[in-house]
Parts: sequence; C-alpha cells; structure tokens
Amino acid sequence: MNAEGQTNKNALPCHTACADDVTDEAAKSEALRKLPFLIRRDGVWLYRGSPIKRKEMVCLFGSLLTRDETGGYLLRSPFETGYIEVEDVPFLAVELDWKGCGRMQKLCFRTNVDEPVVASREHPIRAVWSVPSEACGGGGCPPYLLVRAGDGQFPIEARLSRPVWYELAALAEPGQCGGEPCMGVWSCDCFFPLARMPADPSDP
Repeated sequence: MNAEGQTNKNALPCHTACADDVTDEAAKSEALRKLPFLIRRDGVWLYRGSPIKRKEMVCLFGSLLTRDETGGYLLRSPFETGYIEVEDVPFLAVELDWKGCGRMQKLCFRTNVDEPVVASREHPIRAVWSVPSEACGGGGCPPYLLVRAGDGQFPIEARLSRPVWYELAALAEPGQCGGEPCMGVWSCDCFFPLARMPADPSDP
C-alpha cells in the first residue's frame, strides 16, 4: 500500500516469494544429473562399476563431496556437479589415537581419505546405544563420526571400522546420558555414549 492508501499491484506477499525460492531450489536439484559413482559400504569408490584404485583420486573426490538440503550426496567440482550413490556413509574411520586422559582426553581419528578428525562438540560420535546390541544384528551397531557439515542439516559422516570400534570400546567408562546409565568415552570435555550399561549378574 502506498502513501495514498492504494495497493501496489507489483508487490508480492512474503509467503509467495518464499514459495518461489523453494521451487527454484527444487528445480536446481532436478537439473543436476546423476554421476556414475558409487561408494560402497566398505568405503570402496566405484566409477562405472569399477573400483578406483588410486588413493590420490579417492582423496580428491572425497574432498569435493557434500550433501544437499535433502540429504543427497553431491560431488561438486569446478567442472561438473552431480549426485552420486552412497550405500551407507562415504567414509570410514580407520585409525584412532588418543591423547591425555579423563574429560579432556582427545580422541583423534583418521579416515580412509586421510582426513584427521578430533571427536568434539563440533565432531560428535553418534552411536545407537540405547537399544540392546542384539537388536542391531550380528556384531552390534557401529558408531559414526561427524567429519564435516553439508550444505544443509545433513552432515557427512564416517563409520568406525571394526578395529577402531574395538579400540574405542576399550576406552569406554561408566557415565550417564539423559539420566540413563551407559558406557561411553570422553573427548574434548564431551561425553559420547556407546552402549547400555551391562546388566549386573548379581541383580535378581
């Protein structure tokens, strides 16, 4: 409405403009084609069905990987951007080192693309800890580590390899999460639950 009390016909309501923005984003996503890459659950990258054997290439592609607002994985290079298929998560945590002790202990991981990550508030360890281990099938539920943020709310994670998981479990100590007793680890003054507290065999 202008100073004379007349409505400006060219003005768009706020919700209409927002809807147009969402439509534009959806159109951009649909315009991106699917690239012939697949990251298997074991961390192996495939291009047109064949494994990429040069680690330098895998590390390069890994550095170009992000996630969009819907959770899809995007390979974004200066020349082309497109979606790729990921069976679980794109990276594996293949090495663990720790420094210090207690709450200020630092858990330092290395991924299969040689990216160092220290577990912290910004890089939390995510574990399905509040269910019995048998509910996850044979071997239990492996924890995940946030490597870096994506373009939206969905992060890029690494799954802990089994040897690293066992090393981490050896560092676990009793704690609480949400008032429930559990076993977990400390890193950079953050407690990360890993599993339920084992039942006491002396309990009736």
